[in-house]
Amino acid sequence: MTTEEHQYVRSAMFERVYPAGASVCEQGSPSAHWIGVADGILKCESIDVTGRATTLGAVPAGAWAGESWVLKDEPRPYAFVALQESTVVFVPQGTFLWLLENNPAFSRFVIGQLNERLAHYMALVQISRLNDATGRLAYSLSELFNQELYPGTRSQVQMSQEEVGRLSGLARGNTNQALRELQEAGLLRVRYGGIDVLDIDGLRAWAGGEARCLPTKRRPAEMSTLLSLRERENPASKCHVQNIP
Repeated sequence: MTTEEHQYVRSAMFERVYPAGASVCEQGSPSAHWIGVADGILKCESIDVTGRATTLGAVPAGAWAGESWVLKDEPRPYAFVALQESTVVFVPQGTFLWLLENNPAFSRFVIGQLNERLAHYMALVQISRLNDATGRLAYSLSELFNQELYPGTRSQVQMSQEEVGRLSGLARGNTNQALRELQEAGLLRVRYGGIDVLDIDGLRAWAGGEARCLPTKRRPAEMSTLLSLRERENPASKCHVQNIP
């Protein structure tokens, strides 16, 4: 972005801090903002008419979300909820659309995000239909390290085993069994209070996602700057999924 564009976006955006369990954006609310997670982690959740909830994905620090519905100008079909205390950045819809129209590099970035999300959900549908519970959980854990969508993934992610199961569409019993199987394969280690992922590529291979191990392009430095409100550690080959009450 030019200096003027950067100043314009920074003057329009704002941030808010949410405690664990707080609703950031409610399902059915207007898509008035493009959101980014400066710190913490959100879950993307959908609730049906009977009150049953399913977790569609996680949005860790350094990631943006919700651009498709901002573009469509339709109510959000899902909610964003903070899994831990999180700092969330809001870019107004008008600012987002203005930048999309005036900055080709930003337009390419947004197209890349949409393309990667499409690839993610196509793979998710395939894995859900063809793989067993262990393959589904392996895919869900490995996707937390998708560098195109989640370039700021931290080595520690506070997420209960129940949330890990919901992220994979699994019941608690199936989640525990899948974790044991992946541990026996040497891909992760389950210990009191958390899970250490030891082999991300191994998880992707287990889930049948070898093609997704190819390197992806780096995101524009300006977009990372907008979310870099504080220094983050670089993602390593470990993911800590910590049980919380």
